[in-house]
Amino acid sequence: MKGLPFLLPYLVSSTMIVGYATNQLWLFRVVAWVWLIVAMLDFAICPHTQNSHSEQVSYSSWDIALGRFAVRLWLPVQATIIVCGLSITMWDYLTVEELLFVTVSVGIASGMFCIPVAHELMHKRGRFDKILAEILMTSVSYTHFCIEHVHGHHRNVGTPDDPATAQFGESFYAFYPRTVFGGIVSAWNFEKVRLHRLGASVCSPRNRMIRYGTSLSIIYATIFSMFGLLGVGFFAVQSVIAFSMLEAINYIEHYGLTRRKTAPGSYERVMPCHSWDSNQRMSNWMLFNLGRHSDHHYRPTKNYLYLRHWEEAPQLPCGYFMMYLLPLAPPLWHRVMDSRVQVWRRKHGFLSNADS
Repeated sequence: MKGLPFLLPYLVSSTMIVGYATNQLWLFRVVAWVWLIVAMLDFAICPHTQNSHSEQVSYSSWDIALGRFAVRLWLPVQATIIVCGLSITMWDYLTVEELLFVTVSVGIASGMFCIPVAHELMHKRGRFDKILAEILMTSVSYTHFCIEHVHGHHRNVGTPDDPATAQFGESFYAFYPRTVFGGIVSAWNFEKVRLHRLGASVCSPRNRMIRYGTSLSIIYATIFSMFGLLGVGFFAVQSVIAFSMLEAINYIEHYGLTRRKTAPGSYERVMPCHSWDSNQRMSNWMLFNLGRHSDHHYRPTKNYLYLRHWEEAPQLPCGYFMMYLLPLAPPLWHRVMDSRVQVWRRKHGFLSNADS
């Protein structure tokens, strides 16, 4: 039954859908309520650092099925939420404040739930799950992430070659354009190398970046034809909010952590110590164990249900729902995190005790 808490996000999505169906847009406030409640509960409930199962334990078929169901079901839910938002833009009596409120709420929900689900699915070996991940990331106009994250970030994390690793002392506002545009370039370069190995042209339909771009163009054109400029604006803005939340998490998860160079162009293996970890129960239930990022990078294909705590992994001071906000205030972020990075760097031999 350990998979049941991961169904909690569906309460949020269901409330938003009911808000649309009953013309009660105030129900979209559930996103803000949940954010506040989860952040408070993360402080009130002790972090879960006990690993209840060894690597050798075989899990019940019920747990496996429930875990698979919890992530695969999000596709129709995400589609419903987006369609609800688009339909609301057509209401004659809709005010500007209500439109902005709904757009921001849907964007936060997409970043909060849709992207962690897509992240889990894109690491699966089966083609079906990878397609689901691509569709979910298309719903936030960030499909290239399926390429860059799996083949770029996981390979280059903690090195200067990774645009998604925040450097020590770098603000989120300096990191953001570097990771957004660097991720697109990284994904394109990976496709170029892959197609070269296959003997195919970069401009062929086999190039996933071209397919993703074409799909997004069709989606935006369809939205424009059905819902007009307001619909296009809604879809674009909720996408920007969603993938900005993703990049805020990227910033948090590896800030200041680096891998040691072992030879020209080669680095030490990715270990649990190269990612910031968070064991707060409520955040991890709502984000499909995204906080246990160290184990994810150590074993990328491991089911999110069974990600474990590592003692050697550096720990974030609070859960993700509070950490989301810290990068927006760089002085506060550096005050909270820079000393922790310095401790990590001394521990791993990047700084002497005499260095500050």
